[in-house]
Amino acid sequence: MNGTPHSSGGRCCRRIIFRGRVQGVGFRYTAASAARACRVSGYVRNCADGTVELLAEGPVENVDRLLQRLVEEFAGNIEQQTLEEVALNELPEGFEIRR
Repeated sequence: MNGTPHSSGGRCCRRIIFRGRVQGVGFRYTAASAARACRVSGYVRNCADGTVELLAEGPVENVDRLLQRLVEEFAGNIEQQTLEEVALNELPEGFEIRR
């Protein structure tokens, strides 16, 4: 992704891949609701391989709070998560569920 460095002015953009029983359990809807409550922009989507991809951009503490909420909520479902810091993408305001 193009953009500014991975974090700037207390902001970050992170791409997380969740593996486990994360499709068909309300993960995307919970993630979208939590992201909006945490004031994080981005998206969440199911992937063909059974994983869920989440891209979250915002203040570092807000993104951290979102990820913590998801890990706590789906502790029994998440077998593995891969986190990657990506360049700030200047995503539009809001969070969406993608297909």
